[in-house]
Amino acid sequence: MTDLLKAAIAPPNLVPTGLLVFVLLYWLTVIVGVLDMKTVDLDLEVDDHGHFHHPGDLHHDAPAGWLNGALAFFNLGRIPLMVFLSFVFLPLWAGSILANYYTGNTSLLLGLAFLLPLFVGSLFVAKFLTLPFVKLFTALEKDHDGGAVVIGKVCTVLLPATADHLGQASVRIDGAPLMLNIRSTSAPLRKGETGLVIDFDAARRCYLVEPYQTS
Repeated sequence: MTDLLKAAIAPPNLVPTGLLVFVLLYWLTVIVGVLDMKTVDLDLEVDDHGHFHHPGDLHHDAPAGWLNGALAFFNLGRIPLMVFLSFVFLPLWAGSILANYYTGNTSLLLGLAFLLPLFVGSLFVAKFLTLPFVKLFTALEKDHDGGAVVIGKVCTVLLPATADHLGQASVRIDGAPLMLNIRSTSAPLRKGETGLVIDFDAARRCYLVEPYQTS
């Protein structure tokens, strides 16, 4: 463990170590409720044909079409950006540690040169590691399909939510739990509290929930 720590903070590995620390700190803030998973995300939407676009775009030019294809290939737009980056930075860090160890490199410049091929390789690793999450987040994004059933139901808050920060809640439909992306309409909703689902925000793809005290 000591050798790994020394390698992580060695000059050739400082950049990937910094990126890994960044995502770890990000997930820590998500866990404690300071941020939500979509605080740092790409402002993209997926149309009925599976193409990505910025909201408000009226057409796709050739460069945009190429970019859309690249984003679709790497699952961006289907999963939160930080989830994808987490699966990029972890193999990037591990690859940097191994590459510099086996080459005996102690130079920062050579370490930076290693990062380009390692980053490209990590993108493809992340693509396959995130495939299971595509179905998960696709299911979460389809919460609005059952909106008429969910609205008016009492839910239990799983991740804290405010008017500005996205949270999550669970509501039971026919005995089965359904996960919802939620925002509070008034006071912050804390983990474990109950809320009443009052509407669906189509623009932000989440449910609006107000605090609710069960008797």
